[in-house]
Amino acid sequence: MSEDAKASDQSETSSGISFMAFVLSLAHTAAVHFGDVPDPMSGAQEANLPAAQQMIDILALIEEKTRGNLTAEERQLLDQVLFELRLRFVEAARGPAPEKPKIIIP
Repeated sequence: MSEDAKASDQSETSSGISFMAFVLSLAHTAAVHFGDVPDPMSGAQEANLPAAQQMIDILALIEEKTRGNLTAEERQLLDQVLFELRLRFVEAARGPAPEKPKIIIP
């Protein structure tokens, strides 16, 4: 294990939060803004796409500013979260999928 990775592990333990937990927290907040998860305070499930986009932008900024300073596991998580949130944003921006007609067989 490199000295940087050891220092990272120590700082995560002493602060009580890891980089990965922070990224997942931001991803969960984005899910709330997509309306996929109930708001923990109000219980409401309402989409707020500008707020979801802001969370994606924050994660992209973190990705840019931490490039070269993350472990392979942290990098993989951040890349995967960004990919999935961006895909979810495109789906949400398109609007709800049209309902498929029901086939009734007598």
